[in-house]
Amino acid sequence: MLTPEFDLGKLKFDERGLIPAVVQDAVSGRVLTLAYMNEESLKISLEKELTCFWSRSREKLWLKGETSGNYQHIVSITADCDYDALTVKVEPEGPACHLGTFSCFENVLAESEERREFTYEGLMDLIRGRKTERKEGSYTTYLFDKGLDKILKKVGEECTEVIIAAKGGDKAETVYEIADLAYHVMVLMIESGISLADIHRELASRHVIDKKVKQETSAAVLAPEKEGTD
Repeated sequence: MLTPEFDLGKLKFDERGLIPAVVQDAVSGRVLTLAYMNEESLKISLEKELTCFWSRSREKLWLKGETSGNYQHIVSITADCDYDALTVKVEPEGPACHLGTFSCFENVLAESEERREFTYEGLMDLIRGRKTERKEGSYTTYLFDKGLDKILKKVGEECTEVIIAAKGGDKAETVYEIADLAYHVMVLMIESGISLADIHRELASRHVIDKKVKQETSAAVLAPEKEGTD
Protein backbone atom coordinates (compact mmCIF):
# COMPACT_ATOMS: atom_id res chain seq x y z
CA MET A 1 0.00 0.00 0.00
CA LEU A 2 1.22 3.50 -0.86
CA THR A 3 1.29 5.95 2.05
CA PRO A 4 0.29 9.55 1.19
CA GLU A 5 2.92 12.19 1.88
CA PHE A 6 0.28 14.82 2.70
CA ASP A 7 -3.34 15.07 3.81
CA LEU A 8 -5.60 14.00 0.94
CA GLY A 9 -8.02 16.67 2.12
CA LYS A 10 -5.80 19.23 0.40
CA LEU A 11 -6.76 17.87 -3.02
CA LYS A 12 -9.33 19.94 -4.90
CA PHE A 13 -11.88 17.76 -6.70
CA ASP A 14 -14.20 19.50 -9.18
CA GLU A 15 -17.95 19.93 -8.87
CA ARG A 16 -18.42 16.32 -10.03
CA GLY A 17 -15.99 15.08 -7.38
CA LEU A 18 -13.27 14.34 -9.95
CA ILE A 19 -9.62 15.24 -10.36
CA PRO A 20 -7.68 14.77 -13.65
CA ALA A 21 -4.81 12.28 -13.57
CA VAL A 22 -2.09 12.35 -16.23
CA VAL A 23 -0.56 8.87 -16.40
CA GLN A 24 3.10 8.61 -17.44
CA ASP A 25 5.45 5.73 -18.12
CA ALA A 26 7.91 5.82 -15.21
CA VAL A 27 10.84 4.80 -17.41
CA SER A 28 10.41 6.89 -20.55
CA GLY A 29 8.29 9.72 -19.12
CA ARG A 30 5.91 9.29 -22.04
CA VAL A 31 2.32 10.32 -21.38
CA LEU A 32 0.10 7.24 -21.57
CA THR A 33 -3.37 8.58 -20.93
CA LEU A 34 -5.48 11.24 -19.26
CA ALA A 35 -8.07 9.84 -16.89
CA TYR A 36 -10.07 10.98 -13.86
CA MET A 37 -10.14 9.89 -10.23
CA ASN A 38 -12.59 10.48 -7.44
CA GLU A 39 -11.80 10.04 -3.76
CA GLU A 40 -12.75 6.35 -3.79
CA SER A 41 -10.74 5.45 -6.89
CA LEU A 42 -7.72 7.32 -5.51
CA LYS A 43 -7.92 5.38 -2.25
CA ILE A 44 -8.17 2.11 -4.19
CA SER A 45 -5.16 3.14 -6.28
CA LEU A 46 -3.15 3.80 -3.12
CA GLU A 47 -4.26 0.55 -1.51
CA LYS A 48 -3.67 -1.74 -4.50
CA GLU A 49 -0.73 0.24 -6.01
CA LEU A 50 -2.61 -0.09 -9.31
CA THR A 51 -4.35 2.70 -11.21
CA CYS A 52 -8.06 2.90 -10.58
CA PHE A 53 -10.16 5.58 -12.25
CA TRP A 54 -13.72 6.85 -12.45
CA SER A 55 -15.24 6.22 -15.87
CA ARG A 56 -17.26 9.29 -16.81
CA SER A 57 -19.00 7.49 -19.70
CA ARG A 58 -20.01 4.41 -17.67
CA GLU A 59 -20.23 6.26 -14.36
CA LYS A 60 -18.47 3.52 -12.43
CA LEU A 61 -15.08 2.67 -10.93
CA TRP A 62 -12.57 1.27 -13.40
CA LEU A 63 -9.48 -0.68 -12.27
CA LYS A 64 -7.16 -0.45 -15.27
CA GLY A 65 -6.29 -3.95 -16.48
CA GLU A 66 -9.07 -5.74 -14.61
CA THR A 67 -10.51 -7.10 -17.87
CA SER A 68 -7.62 -6.62 -20.31
CA GLY A 69 -4.74 -7.64 -18.04
CA ASN A 70 -2.95 -4.37 -18.90
CA TYR A 71 -2.40 -3.30 -15.32
CA GLN A 72 -0.49 -0.13 -14.43
CA HIS A 73 1.71 -0.53 -11.36
CA ILE A 74 2.03 2.82 -9.59
CA VAL A 75 5.50 4.20 -8.91
CA SER A 76 4.41 7.61 -7.64
CA ILE A 77 1.49 10.05 -7.52
CA THR A 78 2.21 13.78 -7.50
CA ALA A 79 -0.18 16.72 -7.13
CA ASP A 80 0.36 20.02 -8.94
CA CYS A 81 0.90 23.37 -7.21
CA ASP A 82 -2.85 24.02 -6.89
CA TYR A 83 -3.66 20.47 -5.76
CA ASP A 84 -6.27 20.16 -8.51
CA ALA A 85 -4.46 17.76 -10.89
CA LEU A 86 -2.31 14.65 -10.52
CA THR A 87 0.50 12.96 -12.39
CA VAL A 88 0.70 9.22 -11.90
CA LYS A 89 3.95 7.49 -12.88
CA VAL A 90 3.49 3.80 -13.61
CA GLU A 91 5.13 0.64 -14.87
CA PRO A 92 2.60 -0.60 -17.45
CA GLU A 93 2.07 -4.29 -18.16
CA GLY A 94 0.64 -3.60 -21.59
CA PRO A 95 -0.94 -0.97 -23.84
CA ALA A 96 -2.59 1.99 -22.15
CA CYS A 97 -5.10 2.66 -24.92
CA HIS A 98 -8.25 0.63 -25.60
CA LEU A 99 -7.18 0.65 -29.27
CA GLY A 100 -4.16 -1.46 -28.35
CA THR A 101 -1.50 1.25 -28.68
CA PHE A 102 1.15 1.90 -26.03
CA SER A 103 -0.20 5.40 -25.40
CA CYS A 104 -3.54 7.08 -26.02
CA PHE A 105 -1.56 10.01 -27.46
CA GLU A 106 -0.44 8.74 -30.87
CA ASN A 107 -1.95 11.31 -33.25
CA VAL A 108 0.77 13.90 -33.84
CA LEU A 109 -0.80 17.26 -34.67
CA ALA A 110 2.45 19.18 -35.23
CA GLU A 111 6.16 18.63 -34.63
CA SER A 112 9.15 20.92 -34.95
CA GLU A 113 11.82 19.70 -37.35
CA GLU A 114 14.51 21.49 -35.36
CA ARG A 115 13.33 20.45 -31.89
CA ARG A 116 12.00 17.00 -32.61
CA GLU A 117 11.65 15.03 -29.41
CA PHE A 118 14.07 12.17 -28.78
CA THR A 119 13.36 9.35 -26.37
CA TYR A 120 15.18 6.12 -25.64
CA GLU A 121 11.88 4.27 -25.93
CA GLY A 122 11.38 5.79 -29.38
CA LEU A 123 14.81 4.59 -30.47
CA MET A 124 14.08 1.15 -29.04
CA ASP A 125 10.85 1.07 -31.05
CA LEU A 126 12.76 1.97 -34.21
CA ILE A 127 15.37 -0.73 -33.57
CA ARG A 128 12.63 -3.25 -32.76
CA GLY A 129 10.96 -2.37 -36.06
CA ARG A 130 14.19 -3.13 -37.96
CA LYS A 131 14.25 -6.58 -36.39
CA THR A 132 10.66 -7.39 -37.31
CA GLU A 133 10.47 -5.73 -40.75
CA ARG A 134 14.15 -5.98 -41.84
CA LYS A 135 14.26 -2.80 -43.93
CA GLU A 136 16.70 -3.28 -46.82
CA GLY A 137 19.85 -1.17 -46.65
CA SER A 138 19.51 -0.48 -42.92
CA TYR A 139 22.64 -0.97 -40.80
CA THR A 140 20.44 -2.12 -37.92
CA THR A 141 18.83 -4.72 -40.17
CA TYR A 142 22.32 -5.84 -41.19
CA LEU A 143 23.23 -6.45 -37.54
CA PHE A 144 20.10 -8.51 -36.94
CA ASP A 145 20.73 -10.48 -40.14
CA LYS A 146 24.25 -11.33 -38.97
CA GLY A 147 23.01 -12.41 -35.57
CA LEU A 148 24.12 -12.36 -31.95
CA ASP A 149 27.83 -12.97 -32.50
CA LYS A 150 28.13 -9.95 -34.81
CA ILE A 151 26.18 -7.76 -32.39
CA LEU A 152 28.38 -8.84 -29.48
CA LYS A 153 31.52 -8.16 -31.52
CA LYS A 154 30.32 -4.61 -32.25
CA VAL A 155 29.50 -4.02 -28.57
CA GLY A 156 33.04 -5.09 -27.70
CA GLU A 157 34.56 -2.85 -30.38
CA GLU A 158 32.54 0.15 -29.19
CA CYS A 159 33.61 -0.47 -25.58
CA THR A 160 37.22 -0.25 -26.72
CA GLU A 161 36.52 2.96 -28.65
CA VAL A 162 34.99 4.54 -25.53
CA ILE A 163 38.05 3.62 -23.47
CA ILE A 164 40.45 5.07 -26.06
CA ALA A 165 38.48 8.32 -26.38
CA ALA A 166 38.14 8.76 -22.60
CA LYS A 167 41.80 7.99 -22.02
CA GLY A 168 42.70 10.63 -24.58
CA GLY A 169 40.71 13.24 -22.68
CA ASP A 170 38.59 14.21 -25.70
CA LYS A 171 35.10 14.90 -24.33
CA ALA A 172 33.37 15.31 -27.70
CA GLU A 173 34.89 12.11 -29.03
CA THR A 174 34.01 10.27 -25.82
CA VAL A 175 30.39 11.43 -26.07
CA TYR A 176 30.28 10.27 -29.69
CA GLU A 177 31.67 6.84 -28.83
CA ILE A 178 29.39 6.40 -25.80
CA ALA A 179 26.42 7.14 -28.08
CA ASP A 180 27.67 4.46 -30.49
CA LEU A 181 28.03 2.02 -27.60
CA ALA A 182 24.56 2.83 -26.27
CA TYR A 183 23.03 2.20 -29.69
CA HIS A 184 24.75 -1.18 -30.10
CA VAL A 185 23.80 -2.18 -26.54
CA MET A 186 20.19 -1.37 -27.40
CA VAL A 187 20.42 -3.58 -30.48
CA LEU A 188 21.71 -6.33 -28.17
CA MET A 189 18.80 -5.69 -25.80
CA ILE A 190 16.24 -6.13 -28.58
CA GLU A 191 18.01 -9.25 -29.83
CA SER A 192 17.98 -10.67 -26.28
CA GLY A 193 14.41 -9.66 -25.43
CA ILE A 194 15.49 -7.11 -22.80
CA SER A 195 13.47 -3.93 -22.30
CA LEU A 196 14.34 -0.52 -20.87
CA ALA A 197 11.97 -1.34 -18.01
CA ASP A 198 14.09 -4.41 -17.18
CA ILE A 199 17.19 -2.22 -16.86
CA HIS A 200 15.23 0.42 -14.94
CA ARG A 201 14.08 -2.17 -12.38
CA GLU A 202 17.59 -3.59 -11.99
CA LEU A 203 19.14 -0.15 -11.40
CA ALA A 204 16.34 0.75 -9.00
CA SER A 205 17.00 -2.39 -6.96
CA ARG A 206 20.71 -1.56 -6.82
CA HIS A 207 19.87 1.93 -5.53
CA VAL A 208 18.05 0.34 -2.60
CA ILE A 209 20.97 -2.01 -1.97
CA ASP A 210 23.42 0.90 -2.14
CA LYS A 211 21.45 2.82 0.49
CA LYS A 212 21.44 -0.24 2.74
CA VAL A 213 25.20 -0.73 2.32
CA LYS A 214 25.79 2.93 3.19
CA GLN A 215 23.68 2.59 6.32
CA GLU A 216 25.51 -0.57 7.38
CA THR A 217 28.88 1.06 6.69
CA SER A 218 27.95 4.13 8.72
CA ALA A 219 26.83 1.92 11.61
CA ALA A 220 30.09 -0.02 11.48
CA VAL A 221 32.13 3.18 11.56
CA LEU A 222 30.20 4.53 14.55
CA ALA A 223 30.24 1.22 16.48
CA PRO A 224 32.98 0.92 19.15
CA GLU A 225 35.75 -1.60 18.52
CA LYS A 226 35.57 -4.80 20.56
CA GLU A 227 38.57 -5.74 22.66
CA GLY A 228 40.47 -8.85 21.64
CA THR A 229 39.48 -8.73 17.96
CA ASP A 230 41.87 -8.44 15.03
